[in-house]
Amino acid sequence: MRLGATIPDFSAKTTHGPIQFYDWLGDSWCVLFSHPADFTPVCTTELGRIAVHQQEFKKRNVKLLAHSCDKLQSHTDWVNDIKSYCPDIPGDFPYPIIGDDTRELAIRLDMLDEANQNNPDTAMTVRSLYIISPDKKLRLAMLYPTSTGRNVDEILRCIDSLQLCDRLKVVATPANWTPGTKVMILPSVTDEDAHKLFPKGVDKVTMPSGHNYVRTTTDY
Repeated sequence: MRLGATIPDFSAKTTHGPIQFYDWLGDSWCVLFSHPADFTPVCTTELGRIAVHQQEFKKRNVKLLAHSCDKLQSHTDWVNDIKSYCPDIPGDFPYPIIGDDTRELAIRLDMLDEANQNNPDTAMTVRSLYIISPDKKLRLAMLYPTSTGRNVDEILRCIDSLQLCDRLKVVATPANWTPGTKVMILPSVTDEDAHKLFPKGVDKVTMPSGHNYVRTTTDY
């Protein structure tokens, strides 16, 4: 799955019942994230912390959808473990987990090498995170090894960046950006237009090369 690709519609059985992806998504954003297997320690922490932050995703109009290559009953038992390990999850477990024990969906979404789909060792490497916009486009992908747990704050930061840049059209977010700090004005915007678009202030950085392409603003 390349950035900008359309996520195909699919049907799936989940811990919250069957879904048809496009109908389920509606006009929301989505974080679709896969895991190697149920009852694995790092994945348990990830699903737990994402569940704890469910309201932060909801505020951003983002639906959560987990995926693991195990059966639904296994997922249900695993959810009980996750809730026990993360007692600060409010209420019921807030998002569905797809059961994909045939790995068919993992292959379709390019989360698994198709040539090795029946190799248990290779299958265990399913570990992708896709941020999907309401138009069903893949906007950002993160691929992790089994040894490294995801950072929920980074997922939220990426969503904030994508949504801000979609809204303003003429900015990008710099390294280590967090909401409220300076954004970069795209080079395609003239200085005259930049000051019209951001009347509360534009900062221009002088570069030794003489190419003054770094302009920032907090007027958003």
